[in-house]
Amino acid sequence: MHKLTKRHMNDIFELQKVPACERGNQLWDRLFRGHEFTGESTWVKRKRDTLRVCLAASAGGHITQLLRLSESWKGYEVFCVTTTAVVTKKLGDYARVYVVGECNREHPLRVLRVLMKCITVAFGERPDVVISTGAAAGCIMCFLCKLCGAKVIWLDSITNVEKMSLSGRMVRRIADLCLVQWPELVEKYNGVEYKGSVI
Repeated sequence: MHKLTKRHMNDIFELQKVPACERGNQLWDRLFRGHEFTGESTWVKRKRDTLRVCLAASAGGHITQLLRLSESWKGYEVFCVTTTAVVTKKLGDYARVYVVGECNREHPLRVLRVLMKCITVAFGERPDVVISTGAAAGCIMCFLCKLCGAKVIWLDSITNVEKMSLSGRMVRRIADLCLVQWPELVEKYNGVEYKGSVI
C-alpha cells in the first residue's frame, strides 16, 4: 500500500508568502480543486500572521499516525489536544498541549467532562484548521472548531479496515476533507477519499 505522505498534506500548507486571510482562500481553492465539495469555501478572517492549526488525537495509535504528517504544518502556529498526559513529551515541540481526558459513548459523564474542556479550548484558541485522526475527543474538537469557522480535515485510523470509526462516520458529514486508509472504504461511504496510508 502506498503511503499518504507529506505530498498530499503539503497541498494544504504550502502557501506561505501571502497574508493569512488571502492564503486561506487560495489554500482551500487549491485543496478542493479536483475534489467533490458542495459546502461553502468561505474563510473566516482573523487578525493573524499565519494559520493556527489544531491537532486533535487520542493518545496511542491515533496521535502516532497524525504525527507522521508533522512536516506538513511546519511554520504554522500549532497547538495540540490529546487525551492523556503520557504523550505530552512526544508533543513537546508544540507550545500548547491541552489534555482533555478519555471518553467514549459508554461513559456519558466522561463525555460531558471532555466536552466542557474541549469547548474551552476550541472557543479560546479559535483555530483556522483542525486535523484529527480520532477518536472521541478528536471528533468533539472537529465539531466545535467547525462552529468557530475552522476547516476540518479527518484522517480515519488505519485500524478501521472494514468500516470507518463511529467518530469518522459522524465527522465526515461536516469535514472539508475526509480521508480513509483503505481503498475499499471509498465504495462504502460518500464524501471520503483514499490517498494511501501513513504507516
